Amino acid sequence: MEKKKQKLFSVTLKDCEVQPYKGSGAGGQKRNKTSSAIRLVHTASGAVGQCENFREQSKNKAEAFKRMAATKEFKTWIHIESCRATGELHKIEQEVEKAVKEAKVEIKDDNGKWVEWRDKDGNRVKA
Repeated sequence: MEKKKQKLFSVTLKDCEVQPYKGSGAGGQKRNKTSSAIRLVHTASGAVGQCENFREQSKNKAEAFKRMAATKEFKTWIHIESCRATGELHKIEQEVEKAVKEAKVEIKDDNGKWVEWRDKDGNRVKA
């Protein structure tokens, strides 16, 4: 039996800051006078996509959105939000917290050798 996909959340242009600007390069006076180039900033992730390839602002906007969605920042944000929506993020945070508490802390001694860090009473220092 095939598992039914469920929509966790959606990202639209409303989630982005749209920054039109004037394109540069070849294209003549029309290109230099109109703000057809677009920079999109996804506010939640900080991911940026921009495009000035086309004369139409709408085409530049669509391409900038695609480029923004392809960035490492956006993909990382999507992964975190997916984990949050499915409840996996809480489990991951608990595992990380447990691992940090059990971590062995070492420092270099005067001879350059790595030794376990202990407090003045000789107790092991935990992270």
